[in-house]
Amino acid sequence: MVVLAVWTVVWFLIAERHGGISWHYLRTGGELLVEGQPGGGLGIYANHPELQIGPVSFLGAALFDPFPAAVGVRMAEAVMSGLGLYMLVLVGRTAAEFNLGTGLNHRRLQQRVLIAGLAFIPMWVEVSVRFAHLDDVLALFFTTLAIRALVRGRPVAVGIMLALAVDSKPWALAFLPLLLAVERPDRRRAACWLVGLVAAAWLPFYLTHLGSVAAAHFAIANQPASALRWLGVHAPATPWWDRPAQALLGFGLGTVAVLRGRWPAVVLLGADARIALDPSVYTYYSASILLGTLVWDAIGQRRLVPWWSWIALLSLYGSTLLVPSDGARGLIRLAFVAGSAGYVLLWPMRPMRGRRRLSRR
Repeated sequence: MVVLAVWTVVWFLIAERHGGISWHYLRTGGELLVEGQPGGGLGIYANHPELQIGPVSFLGAALFDPFPAAVGVRMAEAVMSGLGLYMLVLVGRTAAEFNLGTGLNHRRLQQRVLIAGLAFIPMWVEVSVRFAHLDDVLALFFTTLAIRALVRGRPVAVGIMLALAVDSKPWALAFLPLLLAVERPDRRRAACWLVGLVAAAWLPFYLTHLGSVAAAHFAIANQPASALRWLGVHAPATPWWDRPAQALLGFGLGTVAVLRGRWPAVVLLGADARIALDPSVYTYYSASILLGTLVWDAIGQRRLVPWWSWIALLSLYGSTLLVPSDGARGLIRLAFVAGSAGYVLLWPMRPMRGRRRLSRR
């Protein structure tokens, strides 16, 4: 943890010089939602479809409003960076608990989390400091808590945390197959909490302002380096079918992973679907990929070297820095998606021996 903390500080100082790129969206959205300014309140998504952010994230951003703008964003960046370190601890402890009774070498697990964490931190700082995307940070944080609850046998907490992830950022819908990993007798309770909390967060906006649906159709430019271009989509902006397709593809791949007994791959597969079909190529997208590879490398397999975490960092972030061709970068993104998804779903592996002790309280 000392090494990872120092590593985080180094990357924080590098990114902070040009950090907080998108924080104004969260600050503005928080003010519109909480303070009820004209065009805000429950009409925020109808009047500002560019705010592709969940209400939980706006409420979180509002916590920093009492401070001067420059101070608030720095505090938010520090808190989000700290959450990344905490998530590494959570994933490590979750892997240890999942493998209780299997003869796991805990020293090797610590080393594996350290090596994977060294790849995870640069991308985490990208989303939490450089772009200051609290919505993505919270979606990934709550998903990590859902995985922790799954392994600890707390089905209600799984439903609650997945709901909070979706209420922070809608693309977290791709992680919902984790619910299918809950033992069958407890799955309905977890699903009821999930549906109830998602409805409570989103329905007030849609029922009071039917125009809120405009937020779901907000389009961004289809960039030349996107994997979407390699799939033959050359539309100048987001196609109407793209966002639903991302969610369905992520949910479908995650469901297959659970049915094949490989639920630790759900986050990686959901993130794969996002970057494969998204028209943009923002570097902070890779944070979800690195969380997915971290969970897979720590829980899904037991090799000492977490290859997929470093393959993800070098291919996705490294290509952004070193490959000048837009087309080549798009091909690399698509190749990573195909390779990682194919590996976690199809590569022969020993059966996972961890025990999910899901309670029925």
